[in-house]
Amino acid sequence: MRRHVALRIGSMLLAGLCARALGQQSPKLAYPPSPKVDQIDDYHGVKVADPYRWLENADSEQTRQWIEAQNHLTFSYLAQIPQRETIRKRLTELWNYERFSIPFKEGGRYFFSRNAGLQNQAALYVTDSLQSGPRVLLDPNTLSKDGTVALAGMSISEDGKHLAYAVSAAGSDWQEWRVRSVTTAQDLADHVKWTKWTGASWTHDGKGFFYTRLPEPPPGTEMQATNYNSELRYHRLGTSQADDLLVYRRPDHKDWGFSGGVTDDGRYLIITVQRGTERKNRVYYSELAAGTGETPVLQGRVVELLNEEDAQYSFIDNDGPVFWVLTDNGAPRRRVIAIDVRRPEKSNWRQVIAQSDDTLESANVVGDRFVLRYLKDAHTAVKIHSLDGKLERQLQLPGLGSAGGFGGKRRDNETFYSFTSFTNPPTIYRYDMPTGASTIFRQAKVAFDPSQYATKQVFYASKDGTRIPMFITHKKGLTLDGNDPALLYGYGGFQISVTPSFSVSNLVWMEMGGVYAVPNIRGGGEYGQAWWEAGKKLKKQNCFDDFIAAAQWLIDNHYTSPARLAISGGSNGGLLVGACITQRPDLFGAALPAVGVMDMLRFNKFTIGWAWTSDYGSPENPADFKALYAYSPLHNIRPGTKYPATLLTTSDHDDRVVPAHSFKFAAALQAAQAADNPVLIRIETRAGHGAGKPTAKIIQETADRLAFLVHCLR
Repeated sequence: MRRHVALRIGSMLLAGLCARALGQQSPKLAYPPSPKVDQIDDYHGVKVADPYRWLENADSEQTRQWIEAQNHLTFSYLAQIPQRETIRKRLTELWNYERFSIPFKEGGRYFFSRNAGLQNQAALYVTDSLQSGPRVLLDPNTLSKDGTVALAGMSISEDGKHLAYAVSAAGSDWQEWRVRSVTTAQDLADHVKWTKWTGASWTHDGKGFFYTRLPEPPPGTEMQATNYNSELRYHRLGTSQADDLLVYRRPDHKDWGFSGGVTDDGRYLIITVQRGTERKNRVYYSELAAGTGETPVLQGRVVELLNEEDAQYSFIDNDGPVFWVLTDNGAPRRRVIAIDVRRPEKSNWRQVIAQSDDTLESANVVGDRFVLRYLKDAHTAVKIHSLDGKLERQLQLPGLGSAGGFGGKRRDNETFYSFTSFTNPPTIYRYDMPTGASTIFRQAKVAFDPSQYATKQVFYASKDGTRIPMFITHKKGLTLDGNDPALLYGYGGFQISVTPSFSVSNLVWMEMGGVYAVPNIRGGGEYGQAWWEAGKKLKKQNCFDDFIAAAQWLIDNHYTSPARLAISGGSNGGLLVGACITQRPDLFGAALPAVGVMDMLRFNKFTIGWAWTSDYGSPENPADFKALYAYSPLHNIRPGTKYPATLLTTSDHDDRVVPAHSFKFAAALQAAQAADNPVLIRIETRAGHGAGKPTAKIIQETADRLAFLVHCLR
C-alpha cells in the first residue's frame, strides 16, 4: 500500500513537470493593485524610495483589503492545482503518528509531552515511574476551539508539586504564565503576564519562581512593541503579579535582557545578561537565602562575575562556589572552564575540557559526569567526561544524524536523549550513566520505509574557495541526468546550526521523486564562532554566495537543472531566499521564502528587530548601511526581470518578523515580474512566526507549498 501511494504521488509530480516542460504555462496573473506612495528616505546621503510604506500598517483598512485580495488570488490559484488534495491527504496520513518529547524528572515524577498524531497541540503528561501509566496534566487543545493556543514554556517545582506553564495565542511571542497543581491538575489563582522568551525557575522551597517580564504596552500596540527594558522578577505563589519582587533591572541599558536560574543545589541565582541576539553575554549571580516572611531574599548583592561581554558564557553547574562554564573565550569552538567565585580573576580560571577539532554545542552534568554534545561536520557526536575532565567514553549513535536532550541533575543515574536524521523519525533513548547503556524508551512509527532512501554528505567550494558541507537525501537509485526536481534549504545566521532532522514534508517531497539538499553555509554555528562571524554584518554576502554555490554544485553534478531547482528558508532563511532570487533569478525555478526579513533598512524599527543588529549591523551606521542596501531583497528587485515562481508565506500575527516585510516584498516583486511565473503571497490568519502553529494549519500550508512546486517547476 505504501509503495502504491508513493508511486502514485511520484507519477503526479512527473506529470506536473512534464506538462510544464511541454509549454502548458499559466497565463500571467492579474495581481491586486498595490498603490505606490511618494516616500523617500535619506540614508547617509543616499535617497531610497519606499513606495509600499503603507503596508507596514497591518491594521489599516487599506492593508486589510490588500491582504484579503492577495489571499483570494493565492488560494484560487492553489485550488486549481490537481495534485494539491492528494498531497494533503498523503501528508495527513504520514503526520498521523504518535510523537513524544524527551522526558525529564522532577520531585520523583517524570514529565513528557505526547501528540497522538493529528492533535493540533501536544498534551503534557506526568507519571510516577517509567513503568506506570501516565495521566494528562495539561492539554492545550482544550484552551481554544481552533487549536491556536499553545504551550510555550513550563517549569516544575523542585518537590514536583507545582507546574508553572506559559501559553501563547495565535502564534504571538507574548506569553502568559499560570500555575497548576500536579496532583489535582487544577490551576491556582496565579497569573503572570507581559513576558516573552523567558523561562520560570523555582526556588527550592517551592514558594515561587524567577521570571523576566517586559513593560506592559499601551492597548492596541502589543504587536508593535519594541521589547526594551526587561526586568528580572520573583513571583510568590498566591500573590498578585503587581506584588512581584523586583530582582534586577538596568534602565541605563534598555537593550539588556535577563534570565534567572536557580542552581541545582539551590544556593545561587544565576543571572544571564544578554544584549539582543549578540552571542556575547554577561553572567552575574547572587546567593539565595531560604526566605523569610513573604518573599525569599537575596542573601548578598548581585555579583558581576563576568562583566566584559567579551565572549559567550553558559553556566553548566556548580560544585559549591566553583562554577563550571561553557565558553568560547579563548576557544572559538568552545571549552569548559571552572571559575571559583571566591577567586574569580581570569588568572585563576581552570580549564577542565579543552577545545577540540569539533564544535562543542552543549554541556550538562549528570551522574557526576560531563555529557558533552559536539558537532562533527554538522552531525552529532557525544562524549562523556569525568568531572576532572578526563574522557571516559563516547556514546555510539545510530548513524549520521542529530542527538539532543541529555538533561538531568548531578546526582541522577539516568538521562534521556533523542536521535533523528533526514529519514529516521525521532527515537528517544534512556541512557544509564554508570554503565553507558542506551535503551529505547519511545520510537516513532511512521508509515514509510526508510531503507528506500539514502543520505550522503558532500563538500563543495564557495565563491571564495571556502569548503562548505552539504547533506543530500533522495530515493535510492537516483539517475544523475539533471532531470530531477530538487529542493535546497538554508538558514545561515545567528550562529544557529542546521543539522539532520526528520520532516514529513521533506519525506513527501522525496516520495514524489524530489531531491532534498541542506548546505551548512556560513553565518551558522556548525564550525564555531569563526563560521558565524564569516557570515554576519559586512560579511553577510558570504551566506548568499555559499547558498548560490550549493545550487550550482547540484546543477553541475546533474542532480537537477535551474528550471527544476527550488529554494526555501524561513525567517533569516527567508532573507536568504529573497537575496538569492534577486541576485541570481536565472538559477532557480521556484522559491519559497517564509516569514522572511526582506527590508534590511527598516528591520530594526519593529518589535525585536533592533536585537538583530548583532548579525546584520545597523542601517544607522554608514558602513553597515552600504552592505545592507547592497543585498536587501526589497531594494534589489529590478523591474523587467524574469524572476522564478515565488510563493511567500507569512502570518498576520507574526510579532517577531512583522508581516510588512513579506507584504512589501510581494508587492514590489509582482510589479517587477517580467515572466509568466507567478508571484503569490499566502497570509495565514491567527498564526505567528511559526511556534505553536496547529497541526491542521501546518499540514494545509505544507500541502500548498508542495503543490505550488509540483505545478511550477518545469
